[in-house]
Amino acid sequence: MSHTRLLIQSRAAQQPDWTRWNDLDRVLGELAGRPALVSEETTAALREELAFVARGTAFVIQSGDCAELFSDSTPERVRAKATALHALGDLFESLTKIPVVRVGRLAGQYAKPRSQPWEPLPDGTRVPVYRGDAVNGAEATASARQPDPHRLLTAYELARQALAELRTAPPDSGSVTAVLAPTYTSHEALLLEYEHALLRDDTRGGRYASSAPFLWIGERTRQPDHAHVDLAATVSNPVGVKVGPDASPAEVTALLDRLNPGNEPGRLTLIVRMGAERIGTALPALLGGLGPRAAEAIWMTDPMHGNTRVTAAGQKSRVLTEILAEVETFFSVMRAHGLHAGGLHLESAPDDVTECVARAADLAVGTPLPRYESGCDPRLNPAQAEEVVRLAASLAVGGAA
Repeated sequence: MSHTRLLIQSRAAQQPDWTRWNDLDRVLGELAGRPALVSEETTAALREELAFVARGTAFVIQSGDCAELFSDSTPERVRAKATALHALGDLFESLTKIPVVRVGRLAGQYAKPRSQPWEPLPDGTRVPVYRGDAVNGAEATASARQPDPHRLLTAYELARQALAELRTAPPDSGSVTAVLAPTYTSHEALLLEYEHALLRDDTRGGRYASSAPFLWIGERTRQPDHAHVDLAATVSNPVGVKVGPDASPAEVTALLDRLNPGNEPGRLTLIVRMGAERIGTALPALLGGLGPRAAEAIWMTDPMHGNTRVTAAGQKSRVLTEILAEVETFFSVMRAHGLHAGGLHLESAPDDVTECVARAADLAVGTPLPRYESGCDPRLNPAQAEEVVRLAASLAVGGAA
């Protein structure tokens, strides 16, 4: 067993129980020998763009799938998702005249952390939980839910094809901005063995993560002394960390120390996901406890993950009014503390899905939501995402909602 494997197993959460360890070793060896998915120059370019965000002169819109599906990764679908992202960026720029850095949850978001390791079935048995197409299948059977290391090779290949498509085919929006602005890609750096296999040497004498220009660490895996933060601390990419309502100033200070010790603009993004009910008290307490050190990171709002609800029919959903409320409170709190609201982090689809509802009362409807296509959590449709971006734009320029 490798030294890296021992560290991952002892100091990491949310890792699959691959079981087929010999197969995993062969897959990781093959990945280590494959070309980098993204170049060091691309990661450096994004870091430079994020430095403008850190200085308060640009804004990030990061959006895309909750969990990408292998079946939804064709070139046509990649273009549709990029087009939807650029439409949001174009809208924000047109309303504010503030440049937008466009980052997709795209070309690598094939795995998801889960709150429980098992899923109960109606017959009283249980199967391992679905962890994303890079790990296992969505069908609720024992065979489909068995983690399969060979899925990592499929994830790499589909990411490679998606990145090639983004480089050769501009979004289908007709916008000059969309054609000229790069579509940066991102995903949660969840599967540590996959990420370690794709580390490559950089010109600084260190290493960079070649799986995507931007990686983030999730709320469930952000422990400062654990393996996910270890990975983020050693790469030269810009990195993000999700910050929930229970994050303490001491914990975030430790993250600042580990992930941005040189206080380099654009290196670290803190992505706030506290929920509409708690952000109004949790975020001011966190920023107040951090004091001047709060300015050492970009702050973005993720108004999705703290607002997940369940409908009367048993489906996960999110309420648009609660998403909007969290965005509004985020901007208000940031302004009150003299900090720049740096961006939006959304889960959205390019299609007219009905996964998120308009009002809380809609959750009480007993019939299933009719067009629910997400691989995991509910996403905004284009009209809903546009409403969120319009609100953010009005708040960014100091106007009324």
